[in-house]
Amino acid sequence: MKIIDELNKDAEKNASQIRTFIEEKVKDFKKKGIVVGVSGGIDSAVILALAVQAVGKENVYGLILPETESASSSKELGARLCESLDVSYEEVPITPILQALDIYGKKDQIIKRTCLEYDPNIHKTSLVLPSLLENDMLTIPSISLVKDDEMVAKNRLKAKDYLELIGIQNVKQRSRMLIQYLYAEKNNYLVCGTTNKTEYLLGQFVKYGDGGVDIEPLSDCYKTQVYALADVLGIDKEIIERPPSADTWSSYTSDEDFFWRMPIHIMDQLLYSQEHDLPMEIIEENTELSEETINKAKRGIDKIKSASKYITSGPPICYLDK
Repeated sequence: MKIIDELNKDAEKNASQIRTFIEEKVKDFKKKGIVVGVSGGIDSAVILALAVQAVGKENVYGLILPETESASSSKELGARLCESLDVSYEEVPITPILQALDIYGKKDQIIKRTCLEYDPNIHKTSLVLPSLLENDMLTIPSISLVKDDEMVAKNRLKAKDYLELIGIQNVKQRSRMLIQYLYAEKNNYLVCGTTNKTEYLLGQFVKYGDGGVDIEPLSDCYKTQVYALADVLGIDKEIIERPPSADTWSSYTSDEDFFWRMPIHIMDQLLYSQEHDLPMEIIEENTELSEETINKAKRGIDKIKSASKYITSGPPICYLDK
């Protein structure tokens, strides 16, 4: 059994079902169309293409929402995608919102406490975590300083500073969602999410940020399956080959370095094997990892899932006795 083949075998069928889902939800909610936050990444590219096929290009609106620390390629690829699909779009920078909340200043203060040599005028920054394939117990995050595309320093973060940094960074996703709903509500459109199954299972989205949407068409597609959809849809190769990232750090940080902490083809095979309760010999054969390494990774994944339960479930409701 080849797990990757199992994941990729139904790309055409998946595309058809997602198109139908989008079309039906627009009708069910009595909306006129779809708003998509276009990031220059593969998930939003696939959603934009499927939305155009589902409800027509005239009923889809793209929003490119950059900020000071976004990679310039993000808006360039996003704009190119919208133009190739003949979709109306607009660039709305969220930098003024972040500046009003002093997000960049607060972030710099934390990094300076951790990295005494940090100079925001010459250094770019990224946040990384140790690989789950090497040590499932070690989860201490580190700040990396990058100068001229080379890492020049790496310092461990204190727990308090890490939590504050995550809160600061998540304001970026929540600001983007404010803009998307502004445009969706004035046009009577749905806000369409781009979270895939890998991200959903791991809680890899921001509550009331990129997770605060009206519909999630990709939430039953592993990231690997999104790549298969991109091939079927003829998505720009530059977008397909671009390392996936939340793009919220000044030094472009791959999801493999922070969220997944392993190559995506390994993560998806491990998640798929958990879902289908596959025997260890099948997992070893497919991932080419040892049983010890697989067990380390699985323990790490279980910890991530447990820690993100509050994100992946709705807010608890207090039911009163009647």
